[in-house]
Amino acid sequence: MSDKKENTPMVNTGEYFTSGNLAVAEGSLAAGCKFFGGYPITPSSEVAEHMSIKLPQTNGHFVQFEDEIASIASILGASWGGWKSMTATSGPGYSLMLENIGLGIMTETPCIIVNVQRGGPSTGLPTLVGQQDIQQARWGSHGDYEIIALSPNSVQECFDLAITAFNLAEEYRVPVTILMDETIGHMSEKLIIPEEDKIKIVNRKKPTDEADGHLPYKAGEDLIPPMAVAGEGYNVMTTGLTHDERGYPALEADAQKVLLTRLLDKIRKNKDKIIMLEEYMLDDAEVAIVVLSSAAGTAKAAVDKLRAEGKKVGVLRPRLFRPFPHKEIAEALQDVKAVCVLDRADSMNDFGGPLFSETRSALYDLEKTPKVFGRIFGLGGRDFKVPDAEDVFTELFKVLKTGKIEKLNGYITI
Repeated sequence: MSDKKENTPMVNTGEYFTSGNLAVAEGSLAAGCKFFGGYPITPSSEVAEHMSIKLPQTNGHFVQFEDEIASIASILGASWGGWKSMTATSGPGYSLMLENIGLGIMTETPCIIVNVQRGGPSTGLPTLVGQQDIQQARWGSHGDYEIIALSPNSVQECFDLAITAFNLAEEYRVPVTILMDETIGHMSEKLIIPEEDKIKIVNRKKPTDEADGHLPYKAGEDLIPPMAVAGEGYNVMTTGLTHDERGYPALEADAQKVLLTRLLDKIRKNKDKIIMLEEYMLDDAEVAIVVLSSAAGTAKAAVDKLRAEGKKVGVLRPRLFRPFPHKEIAEALQDVKAVCVLDRADSMNDFGGPLFSETRSALYDLEKTPKVFGRIFGLGGRDFKVPDAEDVFTELFKVLKTGKIEKLNGYITI
């Protein structure tokens, strides 16, 4: 890729054969990222390595810190300094970042966290694929909040959704997590980087009122306050405590209600603008698989094979996990007769994985609820292959024929 020194955004237009980790870094540069604060950790380290080379070429800043706690704190500060900022990590590192991700939510600080998921818990399986961190992305920090977490399934989407992530972070003033996994991070595919004028860029709202008397957390009808940059003449007061429009601590129930309602509603009332789904061969599908991230490509390959045999099968893939697309999933699957939800995570509860629980809930109120069961796959970094997806479809057709689900939840590829 080009070594030409440019002003941000740095758009290296062209066609490449590259990895997901490098693609998400290139997408971040194209979105206008100016600061990366991180600590190397497998399998995300290539993101940091690439940004360490490219950011100085566009007058950006790369800093390797002593740990992930310092890394996430640095990108919050960089954002308040006016830079689009990001970090990249994996399981144990993400755990260390969670408190400051909560701080970013409370202070409404736009930033990006790339999580290239691996097997856990603890040090776990550093070089093998996992998807268990999707639960952390929603419930990892304490308290009530809404957050945005995207889920790419290809090298191209790593680039595209990096730009989307920055745009969403800037528009809604919220930390955004990109939930990649080791397979996507390390696999190599074709990447097309378009011309700069073909890329949509969103920048945060800036205040237009007088600096004297400015209220940093006063929002308009869109519920998102303009964001002043430290050093531009506005008083900037920010705290993780419950606060009022001045940014001053306001430790009473009424202030908590006002603030949290706004923080929740600025995402919830805009879900229709944020939600992204991929519907693959669902128009006339009798049975379907619902799956996230890298395994979706395998499931689609199985669909192509079975469609050639005349079988009406399809795949539904949420392109984000938070906010969860309950309404959109129900609409997409309302005419499907049997559904299997695949999870690469096993610790939601003893009733199935997180994607299964959310999807089954989404389908509950349909007039004709499809038969829904869940299967947990690929634990321990095991591969999920096309024959495995075909076996799931075989089970779905058995349910379609008999009208009965023999086992609501179970394991495959183990």
